[in-house]
Amino acid sequence: MANAKSLVLGIIAGGAAGAVYTLLNTPSSGRDFRENAKLKSENLKTTILSLKEEGLQLKDQIAQTSKEGAELIKELSEDVKSSVESWKRTVEPHQKNIQKYLEQIEESLKELEEKAKAEQNTDPAADTDSHPSH
Repeated sequence: MANAKSLVLGIIAGGAAGAVYTLLNTPSSGRDFRENAKLKSENLKTTILSLKEEGLQLKDQIAQTSKEGAELIKELSEDVKSSVESWKRTVEPHQKNIQKYLEQIEESLKELEEKAKAEQNTDPAADTDSHPSH
């Protein structure tokens, strides 16, 4: 916002300086000079009022846009939060099932290992097959 004020002040100062320079460097009679000065000052006044009005409109637009942006971000945040919660509710029962299946698989693997060890201990041929002699 400070940049906008600086810009407006720069435009106004530049316009005023230009008007004064033009008035002082234009050869004319006293009456023409006064008429030109009056006309130029009215034009400058109109320009300044117009710039002021446009600046206020810009300020209002920025405020409105900021407000709408904040509301949009809030809505988006709520939507994302709702989606994540919904996803959690959907996935949670499956997580429990997957955990059960993993536990069952672990138990089955342990049983298979125990059976394999038991078979190795009871089958002497298995030892000779695993270590062939040449």
